[in-house]
Amino acid sequence: MKLIHDVQEMQQTVLGLKRQGKRIAFVPTMGFLHEGHASLLREGRNRGDVLVLSIFVNPTQFGINEDLASYPRNLEGDCALAESCGVDLVFAPTAAGMYPPGFQTTVALGPLTKPLCGASRPGHFDGVAVVVTKLFGIVQPDVAFFGKKDFQQLAIIRQMTTDLNLPVEIIGMPIVREPDGLAMSSRNSYLLVEQRRQALCLSKAIQKVRELFNNGETSVDRLLGEARMIITAVAGASIDYLELRNSTTLEPAETATADTLFALAVKIGSTRLIDNTVLGDNL
Repeated sequence: MKLIHDVQEMQQTVLGLKRQGKRIAFVPTMGFLHEGHASLLREGRNRGDVLVLSIFVNPTQFGINEDLASYPRNLEGDCALAESCGVDLVFAPTAAGMYPPGFQTTVALGPLTKPLCGASRPGHFDGVAVVVTKLFGIVQPDVAFFGKKDFQQLAIIRQMTTDLNLPVEIIGMPIVREPDGLAMSSRNSYLLVEQRRQALCLSKAIQKVRELFNNGETSVDRLLGEARMIITAVAGASIDYLELRNSTTLEPAETATADTLFALAVKIGSTRLIDNTVLGDNL
């Protein structure tokens, strides 16, 4: 496994591999890897001749007073996990390398960015779109893997890839959960012991909404009301958003169907966690 920091070296390396006819599988991350990332890497190993992992805490997708400076980092541990998953190349650029002096280009996005995390974190998806476009240009992947926990991000990247005719197959991978149901996230490391227990209200709300839907409940108000009661009963939990939306357009759902996305963002103390489910999906 080779670790590369320089943008030009990374680009020249993969272009050379492409000229040899190699299929490039790519997993872009912000590092501090966990089993959720590992599941993407293992699938990438199965689908490509060369597996590339990027580790880059992208400053342009963090807003004012967000956790850029404190975002967890562990390059040595990440490389160990990457090697165990069969990664060939780790690309860990610097912010200066990705955004040199004078950088000014943006990617204009549409309605998919407006609700949910887009409403709570203005400008967040603009930063995501720019860095993903740059990474695709540098790594030249044939196929790229993203987790469904960031459902809106995945939808936006799919749309952007289609709209810009980027020759990359986008694969969404299932949410990986701890045994007690908490969705794996690098930000879980912020949680204190009691907060870790409180954070289970997200998966409990999901379980309740799915149970009610499977028993025939389709009222958006009733489903959200039940979920809200579970979360507000937890001390230290505050709701950012709790919504049922069309899983393709992200428009608000008028009634729950198998294609309806239940998405939520909840703060546990100062840590913002997200989770979701599509009601008709088999888990």
